[in-house]
Amino acid sequence: MGKFLVENAKTGVKFNLKAGNGEIIATSQVYKGKRGALAGAASVAKHAPAAAVENQTEEGFKKEKCPKFEVYADKGGAFRFRLKASNGQIIATSQGYKSLKSCLNGVESVKKNADSPVVDAAEE
Repeated sequence: MGKFLVENAKTGVKFNLKAGNGEIIATSQVYKGKRGALAGAASVAKHAPAAAVENQTEEGFKKEKCPKFEVYADKGGAFRFRLKASNGQIIATSQGYKSLKSCLNGVESVKKNADSPVVDAAEE
């Protein structure tokens, strides 16, 4: 099972969602405090399992309603996703993947691990 690891960043607090193998599969924005990071992790847990996948790498892709995972290619050619909550706010982003298939596997891993426990890095 995975975990949401809440940790300090240079300018605040963020979380990383880690899969059972320890790999980071999604990262949050930096929040002002721990309360914001905890709320962000709860939002991922709430929205990810049922979120549709909008594959923006396909020509004429179907626009999905939020909550959704937006899959896209960045300027460097890597594939990435961002998870948007029902209000349209980005609540988690991915690393860059070399292939679309790997990126889509990352989306599925976030869905699968969304119910993971929240752990404070300072207590680990």
